[in-house]
Amino acid sequence: MKNYIEAAGLGDIHQKVIAGERLSLSDGLKLYQSPDILAVGWLANLVRERINGNNAYFIYNQHINYSNICTNLCKFCAFGRKKDDDLAYEMSIDEVKEKVRQRLDEPIVEIHMVGGIHPDLPFSYYLELLRGIKEVRPDVHIQAFTCVEIAHLAGLCGESVGRTLDILREAGLDSMPGGGAEVFSSRIRERTCADKLPGQDWLEVAKTAHRQGFRTNATMLYGHIETYEERLEHLDALRLAQDETGGFLAFIPLAFHPKNTELAALSSTTGIDDLKNIAVARLLLDNFDHIKAYWVMIGPKLAQIALSFGADDLDGTVKEEVITHMAGAETDQAIGSETLIRLITEAGRTPVERTTLYEVIDVHHNPERANP
Repeated sequence: MKNYIEAAGLGDIHQKVIAGERLSLSDGLKLYQSPDILAVGWLANLVRERINGNNAYFIYNQHINYSNICTNLCKFCAFGRKKDDDLAYEMSIDEVKEKVRQRLDEPIVEIHMVGGIHPDLPFSYYLELLRGIKEVRPDVHIQAFTCVEIAHLAGLCGESVGRTLDILREAGLDSMPGGGAEVFSSRIRERTCADKLPGQDWLEVAKTAHRQGFRTNATMLYGHIETYEERLEHLDALRLAQDETGGFLAFIPLAFHPKNTELAALSSTTGIDDLKNIAVARLLLDNFDHIKAYWVMIGPKLAQIALSFGADDLDGTVKEEVITHMAGAETDQAIGSETLIRLITEAGRTPVERTTLYEVIDVHHNPERANP
């Protein structure tokens, strides 16, 4: 295999990977530009197995999007709406509680909750939202509010980000998702999401959350108008932040879906680009324990293959995803845990059911073949 990697022009990177040396951005560019996806994937798999062995993780979780009313209206988003839009909605506290109550018979361990930057909802609404969920399901882990939302909430309550997080924790917040990062490049943000929290501010909110004891995820929305260099700058910024705080749980590359967005003229990502982003992320983000192949974005079949290209996590059951499907995703809005176990097993990996914080719930060594 060494000769094959050298023939692919990646011998120098191979040596760094074997030695456990940090890759440079120029190394990352070489990986992105390589036409040999198998060589790139093989290198990523070396790191993946060094960190996580043969394990592939998943979680039994539920998604709730409390409102799509948003003041940002990013060009790459099909979810956010103006308040007077026919498709705009906001859920009452009782409606959110009912969403939770409807799935009390399922072994859900995490509720993942995000929404738009609403112009009118008071800070008290968000506190009642958290308390309401805990009232219905006291033991559930609430992973809620992106860094963009947290900055907005700090503005609503007139407190620092740190103090705001403390107040939210008291109400029931347990961790934060990684959305809203998009691509940190100021060029990209000016052209696609000029009203959104700047990339550097997103990082500062995340690092503040880490210092307050919260664990968070990180994302990158790729496949629109960004360059390879801008992707790498984004990964490097996350890597440096992780060096500083160690608070990121996982990195999730998010494939851009153009349908129903202002960038609808652009093409969707290809399978090669999806796999390459996962592989490059695994190789560059040497201080991240986990890289997700988010099946909602890239489909279960490609996510299954990604388990050999650097990914060690398929996310979860989701129950039920809205944001990507409003942008034309053709995947299911939810998937059964038995199907996730089957996907992982068929990929030659060991399915490990986890909590949000990657505590092991169950290891499915010899799962029975499940129906899709």
